Amino acid sequence: MKLISWNVNGLRACVNKGFLEYFKDMDADMFCVQETKLQEGQIDLQLEGYEQYWNYAVKKGYSGTAIFTKKRPLSVKYGLGDDEHDQEGRVITLEFEKFYLVNVYTPNSQRELARLDYRMVWEDVFREYIKKLDSKKPVILCGDLNVAHKEIDLKNPKSNKRNAGFTDEERGKITDLLDVGFIDTFRHFYPDKEGAYTWWSYMGKARERNAGWRIDYFIVSKRIKESLIGADIHPHVYGSDHCPVVLEVDEKRI
Repeated sequence: MKLISWNVNGLRACVNKGFLEYFKDMDADMFCVQETKLQEGQIDLQLEGYEQYWNYAVKKGYSGTAIFTKKRPLSVKYGLGDDEHDQEGRVITLEFEKFYLVNVYTPNSQRELARLDYRMVWEDVFREYIKKLDSKKPVILCGDLNVAHKEIDLKNPKSNKRNAGFTDEERGKITDLLDVGFIDTFRHFYPDKEGAYTWWSYMGKARERNAGWRIDYFIVSKRIKESLIGADIHPHVYGSDHCPVVLEVDEKRI
């Protein structure tokens, strides 16, 4: 089973930059996108063989997530079930026979950490939500988590210590999530790999210099570790300031 996650930074723009060609070439079983930046009816994607599930932000042109899946889920949930956190279209959960698939676009703490306090509340609510799912069946979580976990996960850790996405507070929250029984799948396969990034600023030719951050993840319940086949990052794929990340799983071993 092949799963792909990609923050497309505006799906309509990404479609004009090769999204559909990549989508067809990869032939994934499940394809999750974040930051769709659109409302219902603003795009008509003809994805033969795929079910489509969309969660739109109330605010137009902002945030938003979607999942395209060949396999029909048993149930679908949009958001976390909490009005305070469900205005921005950030979470979709699909339930399958053996596992839950959760697609998330974590709030950015913003410049001068204007939204860090809210982010901390969100993180705790989201972690409890994932733990509750995990108590029922294993979880495959993917998306833009808006944090580089370790110094190895960004090009310039020292100069970014108090910048959004690399504060001790944000890094601590992903540690908290992993500590309750989850695995960062890319680091499971490549614990010491440097220069593996998923997001690059549009400024200063950052992508050409590979001055990036790894902030897009596949995280899974630790107890399905033996089902993992491989994880990958596709920095050669353009169309967004993020690139796609990939996970392959032996579904029979979940």
